[in-house]
Amino acid sequence: MKPLLLGALILAATNVQAKDTYPPVELLLQTDTSIIGEPLEYPAGQAEITLAIVTMQPGQQTGDHRHDAPLAAYVLEGEITVDYGDAGTRVYRTGDAFVEAFRSTHAGVNTGSGIARILAVFAGSDAVSNTVAED
Repeated sequence: MKPLLLGALILAATNVQAKDTYPPVELLLQTDTSIIGEPLEYPAGQAEITLAIVTMQPGQQTGDHRHDAPLAAYVLEGEITVDYGDAGTRVYRTGDAFVEAFRSTHAGVNTGSGIARILAVFAGSDAVSNTVAED
């Protein structure tokens, strides 16, 4: 009986220690809508997660485009301004996190004095394109 009790105590202490040593987690964003209020939905097909770093030179523009898959973005460096048409314009700077407009045409420009780097995480599928250029 004593070995069983001792084993249980060691297990319990190990579990507590593991929780206490886990590094802090900073929640950047949790949402069910895009930056312009669109409800998020995952596309049909086989799920695919795509991570990319978008690098834009000062003054560089994306051109009009849309995303057919939800896109979470985190500005690693710099400043960008995105025009969402009737939904307005927003400026994003280093450390900003957002879910980009979903299926709505928009255009971005690097409005900072240096490069802009954005971590883009798409929750897409094999049935859709993550980004579609609009003419």
